[in-house]
Amino acid sequence: VAAGMSTAGKIPFATTFAMFGTGRAWESVRNTIGYPGLNVKIACTHTGLGVGEDGASHQSLEDIALMRVIPNMTVCVAGDYAAAHALTKAAASHKGPVYLRLGRPKVIDVYQDGETFEIGKAKLVREGNDVAIIACGPQLGFAVEAADELKKQGINASVADFHTIKPLDEELLLKLAKTCGAVVTAEDHNVLGGLGGAVAEVLARTHPTPIRFIGTQDTFGESGDPDVLWRKYGVHTADIVNAAKEAIAAKG
Repeated sequence: VAAGMSTAGKIPFATTFAMFGTGRAWESVRNTIGYPGLNVKIACTHTGLGVGEDGASHQSLEDIALMRVIPNMTVCVAGDYAAAHALTKAAASHKGPVYLRLGRPKVIDVYQDGETFEIGKAKLVREGNDVAIIACGPQLGFAVEAADELKKQGINASVADFHTIKPLDEELLLKLAKTCGAVVTAEDHNVLGGLGGAVAEVLARTHPTPIRFIGTQDTFGESGDPDVLWRKYGVHTADIVNAAKEAIAAKG
């Protein structure tokens, strides 16, 4: 339906849980939206461990990977409410297929209402020169908390919101890698194929840099409170702090 509406000049937003919109419907998305490059926006909620009590069957920890391998597909991840609002408008203005990853639970607010976003251009939230924390989704708020904690320990961390996974902002990534010499990625997604994989692919080609990955370690989730799950699966503030120290130590 969304594909047909787009051929009639409409800008359809197809919305459902990420497990269904990117999992069950993947072949349809690939062949009816990605292949012809139609102007359809797939806005999915209930993503990652943030789905919480719905459990492993509904916790999509693979959706970023599934969407970013589809040619023509742009992939965006909202870090908080203001970002979700702004990225929705940006997606509507962007010509071509867009996957917009939205969350379910309450998260740390990083932005103020009215913040503007440009697809393909990451936002530098904090500046430091010891380590760069590259985050998206709920982990953006945790990354800011981690930077505050690291600051208390004499470590100055940059925090960047890479809200667009595809196309990735290679210019800012390279600048941060050269300035800081150590990188941490943080996401509510499998470490395979998501933000961490995208960052590693670019750095391996342009500027090999010590890197640590915060994300689920190739595993399924389980039912529980989102904050409890984020802590259990090692994707919370303290985990980012520890990963930052490891990345810095790997500088040699």
